Amino acid sequence: MTIENFKAYAEQYKQNLLDDVVPFWLNNSQDLAYGGYFTCLDRDGNVFDTDKFIWLQCRQVWCFAMLYNEVEQKEEWLKCAIQGAEFLLKNGMDPQGNWYFSLTQEGKPLVQPYNIFSDCFACMAFGQLFKATQDQQYAELALRTFQNILKRKDNAKGQYNKLIAGVRDLQGFSLPMILSNLVLEVEHLLDKTLVQETIANTTDTILNRFYKKDLDIILENVGIEGEFVDCFEGRLVNPGHGLEAMWFLMDIGVRNNNQQLIDQAKDISLSLLSYGWDDTYGGIFYFRDINDKPPLQLEWDQKLWWVHMETLVCLLKGYLHTGDERCWEWFEKVHAYTWQHFADPAHGEWFGYLNRAGEPLLTLKGGKWKGCFHVPRGLYQCWKTLEQLIDKQEKTNN
Repeated sequence: MTIENFKAYAEQYKQNLLDDVVPFWLNNSQDLAYGGYFTCLDRDGNVFDTDKFIWLQCRQVWCFAMLYNEVEQKEEWLKCAIQGAEFLLKNGMDPQGNWYFSLTQEGKPLVQPYNIFSDCFACMAFGQLFKATQDQQYAELALRTFQNILKRKDNAKGQYNKLIAGVRDLQGFSLPMILSNLVLEVEHLLDKTLVQETIANTTDTILNRFYKKDLDIILENVGIEGEFVDCFEGRLVNPGHGLEAMWFLMDIGVRNNNQQLIDQAKDISLSLLSYGWDDTYGGIFYFRDINDKPPLQLEWDQKLWWVHMETLVCLLKGYLHTGDERCWEWFEKVHAYTWQHFADPAHGEWFGYLNRAGEPLLTLKGGKWKGCFHVPRGLYQCWKTLEQLIDKQEKTNN
């Protein structure tokens, strides 16, 4: 692969981030009347619903604070992050410090704090915003929220859990996956021992409970001891979740100088991608059943924006850190599909939801689940990883 290829790809990801995606959210999503952000935006960025979902609010605070910290100290980016954070400080939590799931436009609570992922993204947001501002209240809130997540992690839904305890107890992949990234996000606020313990626990949980060596696949739900459970939930595979988690583990491997972990994460990524790829229409399936039974989710064959974006990040990191040519071959294949089907240069940002054939099911650019996060974060990660590949190639050539 030539350095010119890396430069062309890097410029594509950088340009789309800074000239398209970031302006789309900056110009269309801010609620200047009540604070926070509108995430339900149509193809052109017009607001079609005003409810505010906490995890998307938090993700946007994180995104603009991260851009301010890592790309350029633009005042408009910091102001965007701070106004969203202040809306969340005023309205986002119940009296016990748990983060609600959703609010009205004005900030009145709509849905109870049943979902621990609101807390996870709040922790990310305020940890990143503290880096930008050095405002101690943001650091204290991120730390309290992280500690609350650890307390709740074994029974994340608490009183909101609908299942009967002791009948079919399962643990889900989402929380250990997110914790493996979150702990690095807020490492600057945590005790070193807690960081190491969290990294060790999440890595062990992912690789020794959810990853099944005999299948070479990561399951979405397993029994309490990590055992396979033959039911809808137990047979479920979400290739995108697994691929996202693998780049988190590669980041941990880089942090800990653990090449064995990086190599294992790369190998699992390639297996997951091969398993999840749609050989008929291209793109990555949203869900699969490990025993090829009908999946519970009717949307199993849809192609989602975040799945493809996280895969691109994972493949570039795998290629950078291992040199495995299969990562680059897959990157070019997934890149071609993703940019052909998801990017919308005529109207800005990316489509989120495609049918199996790759046609947009909805032309919205944001909603209840899609906001200012996966696309900008992924574009940034791909851009910076490609720059690392350029540096590596230049050193090799010299």
